[in-house]
Amino acid sequence: MRVTEIFHSIQGESSYAGLPCAFVRLTWCNLRCAWCDSEYTFTGGIEMGVDEVMERVRGYGCPLVEVTGGEPLVQKRECCELVRRLCDEGYTVLVETGGSLDASVLDERAVRILDVKCPGSGEESRNFWPNLERLNSQDEIKFVIKDRADFDYALGVIEKYGLNRRGPAVLMSPVWGEVDLKDLAAWILDSGTRARMQLQMHKLIWGPDTKGV
Repeated sequence: MRVTEIFHSIQGESSYAGLPCAFVRLTWCNLRCAWCDSEYTFTGGIEMGVDEVMERVRGYGCPLVEVTGGEPLVQKRECCELVRRLCDEGYTVLVETGGSLDASVLDERAVRILDVKCPGSGEESRNFWPNLERLNSQDEIKFVIKDRADFDYALGVIEKYGLNRRGPAVLMSPVWGEVDLKDLAAWILDSGTRARMQLQMHKLIWGPDTKGV
């Protein structure tokens, strides 16, 4: 598989934010979101076998692992094998996916963190909506919010798919430097949604442009 980086850091997002986590960041992405903060994953990387990746992850001695990208499901076969192997060894496995590809191919034991692309991303037409019907109660749905239009779009999706009434956690994450955090907090409070506002903790600690942390 093509791997951009493997590293050990603090999980900055999701309901697992703040926990030590081993990250496996795969190369390539099929989307080009306007606010993307990981364009360095689009090309390059190095070829690694699943056994080699597993050995690197074991070396961190960390029970929480995230497989991310780029878009990890672009390398569907290799990604699914890696996730299965990690689950078999007892890791808690998070898979962050951009939501344009079928996430049901992943091992059911993994936690799927599924992005729903809002208009501000420029990629909302690429959302693979059947994903929202196939999530488990342990899974999470993330909306990256650039402005009020994105927030209203997210509310529409939450209502249409009944996301406030069933299992998957709903996360709202501000585009770094684009939306006032107080505004997003107020929108969430005023709307009555059960969504969780999340900040990118790793950026607050190490800055927005640091890789491998």
